[in-house]
Amino acid sequence: MQRAPMKRATDGHAFDLNIEKVLEHWNVSDAIREFIANALDEQRLTGTAEPQITRRHDGAWTIEDFGRGLRYRHLTQNENSEKAQHPEVIGQFGIGLKDALAVCDRRSVRVTILSPHGDIRTESRAKASFSDITTLHAVITPPSDPNRVGMLVELVGVSDNDMAAAKSLFLSYAGDRVLESTKFGDVLAKREADGPGRIYYKGLLVNEEPDFLFSYNVTNPNKSLRQALNRERHNVGRAAYTERVKQILTSCRSTEVAVALAADLGQFMSGRMHDELGWKDVALHACRVLAAAEAVLFVTALQLRSAAVDYAKQDGYRIVVVPEDIAAKLSTLTDTEGRPIRDLAAYEREFNDSFEFNFVEHELSPAEEAVWDLRDAAMQLAQFAVGRPGVKEIRVSETMRLGAGGAEVVGLWDASEKRIVVRRDQLASPTAFCGTLLHEVSHAVSRTADGTLAFEQALTERLGLVASAALSDRSSRTGDR
Repeated sequence: MQRAPMKRATDGHAFDLNIEKVLEHWNVSDAIREFIANALDEQRLTGTAEPQITRRHDGAWTIEDFGRGLRYRHLTQNENSEKAQHPEVIGQFGIGLKDALAVCDRRSVRVTILSPHGDIRTESRAKASFSDITTLHAVITPPSDPNRVGMLVELVGVSDNDMAAAKSLFLSYAGDRVLESTKFGDVLAKREADGPGRIYYKGLLVNEEPDFLFSYNVTNPNKSLRQALNRERHNVGRAAYTERVKQILTSCRSTEVAVALAADLGQFMSGRMHDELGWKDVALHACRVLAAAEAVLFVTALQLRSAAVDYAKQDGYRIVVVPEDIAAKLSTLTDTEGRPIRDLAAYEREFNDSFEFNFVEHELSPAEEAVWDLRDAAMQLAQFAVGRPGVKEIRVSETMRLGAGGAEVVGLWDASEKRIVVRRDQLASPTAFCGTLLHEVSHAVSRTADGTLAFEQALTERLGLVASAALSDRSSRTGDR
């Protein structure tokens, strides 16, 4: 865009803004946004005091910064190189101020800009050398206060709602709480738990996400986000900032963020999980951070019924439910401190490695004693007596190791000690006790685990022996009659 020639007027120099396209859908708050952005940028560039936004007693609003002040030549810039090179400033386009002036003119808002370099207002005038064409001009007059520090924008005809809407677009005024900061940007708590997540670019709102768990302030944009930041500065598509949001989340190390992510991950079965947890790398990172910070046991929904989960709760573990695909990955990962992540299989190994039986010696109740006294008869029916090679003893324990998949076992063939151990609660009935006892006898005979063909054959043989003995006894009793 070529610089328009200065035109001398009785009330100042008229500077043609040469605005060819007016943003019809912009409202007053969009224009105010540009004035506020310029004030905040000047604060960051100069390290001066925070801008002041004030409503005067006459109803006018003022936006004042304490930087270097506006010069008329700034109205010619399409891009400000100083802003483009600064890591924190918002307005890197240079056309925002002219857009704001045009919108205010169209919306009947009177704007006056006071600067130590001159005062500026706008009015429609004939274009130089083309008297039949009227365009918006900035009229520049000598400064009313040459000693002014910074720039003051006076707005007449702006409602309180317009100003509130404009301020809410800025993180500086919106009040979103920062949960954690990373080199890529900040994770923010949403202002309302069931409200949308907000996406800020260097403190300026560029979009809202109804299904996000958090809000985000991207302070270090990548190429795709910079390219997507157009003249509109809002409704930037998700594809432009997805990668940066992922990088923000996977750079987080705080428990507060990880706990919230992990809790939300547990909502996948109910369909209430937020969109960020649909990104596998984010979900896995949350699990890694949480595992480093707390005693956590990660399980799937199906594993929740495992007895191991109840034991883990008693041991003080936080139970976190994760999808099957996430659970499958966790067993191969370490937490952020380099320790293996604890899933159900890992907990079972730890539990059993540290397990100690709590044997019951002489504390059985009379009813339990009656069932316990059936052991020799049951073993005789199975034609397998204690004392035979391979089985030294049968004992009762209050506690028991965990089986495969976290199952709570009720009996155990302890090959290392050559003994059968039955959990005490099996003494509640003869059926439960004898069934468990003969099951473990089958392990002792076959020397194999559940699910093997040798075990199945041994168990089948025990069932046949018991049934044969019972039927033979029944026949003899019938014959006696």
